[in-house]
This record gives sequence, structure tokens and C-alpha cells, in this order.
Amino acid sequence: MANVLLINKAGKAVAPKAEAFQAAASNADWKSAPGYYLILTDQPGAASWPITGASFILVYSTPPDAAATGEALKFFDWAYKNGAPMASELDYVPLPKALIEQIRATWKAEIKGVTVAMN
Repeated sequence: MANVLLINKAGKAVAPKAEAFQAAASNADWKSAPGYYLILTDQPGAASWPITGASFILVYSTPPDAAATGEALKFFDWAYKNGAPMASELDYVPLPKALIEQIRATWKAEIKGVTVAMN
């Protein structure tokens, strides 16, 4: 498939590769993004691809079915621990480790009535 280099916010020409998408996600200011909603266009960093997107999972802060929500979070916790190679094989970009740790902390602090043993 043909592709082009794009000039990113740092003025660098970058190719559309997983490492460039990962750089954009790693350099984003997730801590200042309410509910992790962040447009990943023009993120800082010399290696960041300038047009990157993220998928989101929505969970109630007080879930109507805490057990079901707990099971869903167990799945996502497993995916964060074990799924990076599979995601890469499917041409998805795994989340940066620092962001995964932040997400897990948010689960513990903000989702009421759910206990998930996370590592």
C-alpha cells in the first residue's frame, strides 16, 4: 500500500508506522484529558505521527451490574497484560505502559462497587 511522510508538530517528516502512532499516544497529555477523551492530532514529539486516533471503552462510575463490569475490567486488565503481541499482529498499537497504569488507577479510584485484582 502506498503511503506518505507527514510533517508533525515538531517539524519532522514521519512515516505511518506503529512506532509513530505509539509515540503520539505516549507524548499525549492524558492526565489533563477528562475521561481520557483526547484528540491525538498534532501531539508533541519528533517521532509522533500527526494524525492518530484512540478507541475508548465506556464504563459507568456506578455500574448497574457491578459483577458484570468487574468481569469486563478483568478482561481489559488481562488484555493490557497479555494482549500487546496479539494487538500488534492485528495492526493495532498497544497503549503505552504509563497510560495503562493511569487507567488502572482510574478504575480503582472512580468505579464504585467493583473490585478487580490488577497487576
